[in-house]
Amino acid sequence: MIKILARSIREYKKPAILTPVFVSLEVVLECIIPFFIARLVNKMNAGCGLDVIGRYGVVLVVMAALSLLFGALAGSTCAVASCGLAKNLREDIFHSIQTFSFENIDKFLVSSLVTRLTTDITNVQNAYMMIIRSAIRAPLMVIFAFTMALIMGGKLAWIFLVVMPILLAGLLWVVMKAMPLFKKVFIKYDALNASIQENIKAMRVVKSFVREEYEQEKFEAAAEDVCRDFTKAERILVMNNPLMQFCLYVVMIFILPFGAYTIITTQGLELDVGQLSALLSYGFMMLSSLMMLSMVFIMITMAVESGKRIAEILTEKSTLTNPEHPKYEVENGSISFEHVSFKYSQKAERMVLSDIDLRIESGETIGIIGGTGSSKSSLIQLISRLYDATEGEVKVGGVNVKEYDLNTLRDQVAVVLQKNLLFSGTIKENLRWGDENATDEELIHACTLACADEFITQFPDGYDTYIEQGGTNVSGGQKQRLCIARALLKKPKILILDDSTSAVDTKTDAKIRKAMREYIPETTKIIIAQRTASVEDADRIIVMEGGRVNAIGTHEELLAGNDIYREIYTSQNRAGDHDGE
Repeated sequence: MIKILARSIREYKKPAILTPVFVSLEVVLECIIPFFIARLVNKMNAGCGLDVIGRYGVVLVVMAALSLLFGALAGSTCAVASCGLAKNLREDIFHSIQTFSFENIDKFLVSSLVTRLTTDITNVQNAYMMIIRSAIRAPLMVIFAFTMALIMGGKLAWIFLVVMPILLAGLLWVVMKAMPLFKKVFIKYDALNASIQENIKAMRVVKSFVREEYEQEKFEAAAEDVCRDFTKAERILVMNNPLMQFCLYVVMIFILPFGAYTIITTQGLELDVGQLSALLSYGFMMLSSLMMLSMVFIMITMAVESGKRIAEILTEKSTLTNPEHPKYEVENGSISFEHVSFKYSQKAERMVLSDIDLRIESGETIGIIGGTGSSKSSLIQLISRLYDATEGEVKVGGVNVKEYDLNTLRDQVAVVLQKNLLFSGTIKENLRWGDENATDEELIHACTLACADEFITQFPDGYDTYIEQGGTNVSGGQKQRLCIARALLKKPKILILDDSTSAVDTKTDAKIRKAMREYIPETTKIIIAQRTASVEDADRIIVMEGGRVNAIGTHEELLAGNDIYREIYTSQNRAGDHDGE
């Protein structure tokens, strides 16, 4: 895990190396300052002049200023290194997610991915910041302070070795108790984020069914669960401070009387007042450094779990990869399914698609119709290789889709899915997702084919109209037509419309199909629809049922010989007649 995360340091290695260097210099100076203060106290007791006090004062001010400078430099380089690591981790995770296949994405909840990109990376960033600064400073401070305490206080310094194990044992107990609680919290964070995401996405449904109170209760329960575990962990963590204070006062109780007794009995030969004051300073330095070290352990404990979750994303390999020698050209838009069966998970017991044997010629218009759950969308997802067939072969242009370069294949297979999505930006920017180099004339032509130009020109800003995130400022039908125009700009050999005219009226739907038939006759067109009117003029219509091809034929053939198609047609036309009456 450490090796995987360390790869993201990259250009921030220099500040990561400089931080421990500056910290070391800061610690050395901090440990020398009490030594000079002790000497100054002794000089003053001996009745030194103001010139001696002035010289010592200048030396102490210079050392304090240098210590402050090195501390500030350490803080600056530490901030650069830790923020840089967080930035690179976010970029690396986002890049990894972009390479995932649908099968990979199905393994992770969206809320979990968001948590990993935000909370988990923040935890790793904070831990990394403490590792390269506090985790270096604390042990060095303990070592240097104890060494100076031995030099200044002699035998009295060994009192620290009695107290330090007690403090260390207490701190270890705190870490061991808090660790399991923090591990549980991250799983509950995912559930909390999932609750928020689900509520925001379904806000209209929540309000239409007046379920606000229920959603509030559900969120409060998830938030209370996270709060409860965090409170338990914090109650354990707060033991750090009283434990440290206890050890500090124990040290003072022992050192002050024994130190005073030694000064009096030896008349300052073994220990003087300056050395005693330095000894107390070094004791405080050591004990506070141990407490700081405990906080480092706590932060690392939290970060380890976060680091594992981040590494899980970074090491996840796409289940769809390019072959060793991929093909970079799709000859035509012919499609063939050769005894194809498919299931979304290898653990699944039932196939979603079973023994699909089908041939579609280049330039054909194919309609696909069937009931809900008949696997119409699953079938077309295999064409652009969003998933790989479990059994059999899917061919495009006479070549197995697994032999193509993925980008080449998907550039030639344009899919307008059921869930139409527009991005925040102008209409032009959204359309150029299909072709970033498209001219304004090409944009207008594609929108004319998709019957989108007629409403775009009515906007005050026309094609420069700003689309809000998710396309919330355009209607469902307008959004669908913009998505169809965007797909047309790819100039694909295969165009798949997955129920993408469901929000469009039948007249506009017919105009779109007519435009496609006349202006892109060489493109293979596959239209998945719930309405028979959307597919009745197709060259052939495929009727799906239970993941199998139930029948193939023209509108007239299926109306005469297929019960499923006839039932769908009859029910829709009866409904239409009834509405007309």
